[in-house]
Amino acid sequence: MFNLEVLLEPPLKVGALGVVIHLIGLEIALGKNPNVKYKWLKAASEDFKEGKNGKLNVKVTLEMGLDEFIKEFKTKITINLLKEEVTAKSNLPFRIPTPQPLIDVYGKSGRMKEAELLFSRSDGFDLVSWNTMMAGYVTNQDGHKALNLFSTIQKSGEKSNQFTLTTALNACSCLVAFQQGKQIHGYIIRLGFESEQCVSSGILDMYVKCSDVSGASLAFDSICEPDIVTWTVMISGCVENGEEDGSLGFYHRMMCLGVSLDEYSFATLIKACSCLTALEQGRKIHANAIKLECTSDQFVGTSLVDMYAKCGSIQESYKLFKRMNVRNIASWNAMVVGLAQHGNGEEALNFFKQMRCQDIKPDSITFIGVLSACSHLGMYGIKPKIERYSCLVDVLGRAGHVHQAKKLIESMPFEPSASMYRALLGGCKLQGDAETGEYVATRLLVLEPFDSAAYVLLSNIYASANQWDKVNETRKMMKSRSIKKDPGYSWIDVKSKVHLFVVDDKLHSQASAIYDKLEELIQIIGEEGYTPDTDYVMHDVEEEEEKERSLYYH
Repeated sequence: MFNLEVLLEPPLKVGALGVVIHLIGLEIALGKNPNVKYKWLKAASEDFKEGKNGKLNVKVTLEMGLDEFIKEFKTKITINLLKEEVTAKSNLPFRIPTPQPLIDVYGKSGRMKEAELLFSRSDGFDLVSWNTMMAGYVTNQDGHKALNLFSTIQKSGEKSNQFTLTTALNACSCLVAFQQGKQIHGYIIRLGFESEQCVSSGILDMYVKCSDVSGASLAFDSICEPDIVTWTVMISGCVENGEEDGSLGFYHRMMCLGVSLDEYSFATLIKACSCLTALEQGRKIHANAIKLECTSDQFVGTSLVDMYAKCGSIQESYKLFKRMNVRNIASWNAMVVGLAQHGNGEEALNFFKQMRCQDIKPDSITFIGVLSACSHLGMYGIKPKIERYSCLVDVLGRAGHVHQAKKLIESMPFEPSASMYRALLGGCKLQGDAETGEYVATRLLVLEPFDSAAYVLLSNIYASANQWDKVNETRKMMKSRSIKKDPGYSWIDVKSKVHLFVVDDKLHSQASAIYDKLEELIQIIGEEGYTPDTDYVMHDVEEEEEKERSLYYH
């Protein structure tokens, strides 16, 4: 940060009160508590008494304390002071030694026009000011201007330093400009800056933000001594890009190396367990968080509530929820959504009522949980906003009101989305409505012609209606368009290892033992009176025994 005393000496000597108060105010604007010395306030007071600056309608007295001074500053003084008294157009017989500190202040407080004004008045090339200006653009989400400045530096033949390169990488991250990011990475290697801590962290962040997890992993491995922030960026990057298994792999590496986790890394890892519904792994991470005294953190606590709820361990989730000292909207949502996802619709609605009683304002995630709960209970009658239409269509479809759902989509004042049609198609499948299903699928395929889910749902609707010719037609259409359905997986986490299975899977190393156990379970549930509903068989199978077998091993 700049030295206020050094900056204020010149304007004080010539009685430029606007600059004095303005510079103090810049510190205040950033939440600082500047050491406003008596001589500065005295100069300000005398200046006002003599009426030297008629542009300011501010009364400053020697009796006024710093708090009152700040209050007066915030309410009365405008940014025009800088334009009038610090620019080259002013008649002041002094210059501020360097504009960089003020550019930094303006960038951090969102005043880029004023920063640009100062920057344009700079004499000669000052890399620090250029870096500060680039950082200001990135802070204010204007990555294009930051990269334009970076390009100008290169074209002018001036040398960049590690801060220039890191800021350019941050601009690429903000813009998700992957190609430019890779070019800058190559340029960094050519300059030999890749081993600099701030640069290597910027490279990692760029690959993560641009969704290249393999590139991020290579960048991470090239860092000699990654700190906890770097580890957390890598773990978070895996989770954000749907590679939760990878995040747990990095966690195990951290444990082997004896790296201590912080609250943010715990919260991210627990989220990964939520996505994978890896309950046992989540419990181990929870135990580690307890050992390192991180569970009192609000984000960790909310992540744990969410993880246990999504893994189906509602009782554990509720116990943690009750222990939380501060319950925010996220923790309430975790309970409502978790209960709804596991078919506990009534309990989810009870939680929603408790929220309302405690004056917790629900958000869009809350309402999605409530609508999902209504869907499981077969309830409807809620008037949603646009962002919740898909969920409401699903509610109507599950409740058997397919035609009402269709009318809702057709009458709403918005263009229907693919997700809405997909939700209605799911309702048609549940109700066995082949005619409406065919109509909806046609419209869905106009929006997303290569959506495998649409073809599969339509095929299943025909199968439910025993229209096997149309089932074959749909499958031939998929084949002719080279559309393949991704296989559905089931998985189980045993001793920190995730085992994946598909229908009739014979590839597992213990497949024989698994099928023996399954036969044993089938016999037990049969003796208890269970009879499979063969109407759900989606293949043209005539023998009832074959239909039952198809369901048992699905």
